[in-house]
Amino acid sequence: MTIRLVLAGCGNMGYAMLAGWLKSGKLAPADVFVVEPNADLRQRAATLGCHVAAEAGAIPADAVPSLVVIAVKPQVIRDVTAAYRRFGDGRTTFVSIAAGTPVATFEAILGARAPIVRCMPNTPAAIGKGMMVVFSNPLVSPETKARVADLLSASGEVATIDDEGLMDAVTAVSGSGPAYIFHFIEALTAAAEHAGLPGETARLLAMQTVYGAASLAAESREDPGVLRQQVTSPNGTTAAALSVLMGENRLTKLVTEAVEAARLRSIELGK
Repeated sequence: MTIRLVLAGCGNMGYAMLAGWLKSGKLAPADVFVVEPNADLRQRAATLGCHVAAEAGAIPADAVPSLVVIAVKPQVIRDVTAAYRRFGDGRTTFVSIAAGTPVATFEAILGARAPIVRCMPNTPAAIGKGMMVVFSNPLVSPETKARVADLLSASGEVATIDDEGLMDAVTAVSGSGPAYIFHFIEALTAAAEHAGLPGETARLLAMQTVYGAASLAAESREDPGVLRQQVTSPNGTTAAALSVLMGENRLTKLVTEAVEAARLRSIELGK
């Protein structure tokens, strides 16, 4: 059996990334071995055509996967990773998508020869619109970095950082960031209802406006500030609203405080 990739954990994020890899053709089902103790989650991976097992010990003894992707919750990361110690001889690269778990933790478990990539994804990766930020230890070759980035690109955009200490800021911006946007949609919906719109219409207007504006910002070559100015007529309705949001730099200060709170909490959780 030829195994290119072992996926340890097939919960929502692991399954979404797996589905993206297969749909994009970056991997074939026969290339992937999924280890998932939950029978229902394991079955849906089997439905995709992948090899599956309940525990790492079922991986064939002669297998040398190129990648082992650790996609489990941080609370169980040590126990799960220890089961893959036999692949820590340098021939297999480990990719972790566990939030808050530093590379040093994996090095301590897997040994000094293991190439390790730490990835911080976010939930839009489930629909191929995610943001993945990666940090690699010195043992990861340039070729492997490129291969991992290509694989992750099936789930969205990929960026690289050279200082692992910045992962706390990444977590606070793109990792936690979707929740900020979801809350903004909630707030805009509530404001629309307060202005008299029916609930269903208010939700549609809020959600589609955020989606459309984000899509335009992503596809446009203009800076977001320029796009904002293009919507804002002097002394018009948008200007009136922005005088509230931007007065005394109010919204920027609030978002900065929120991101800093998340960053500090990420540091605490990583200790």
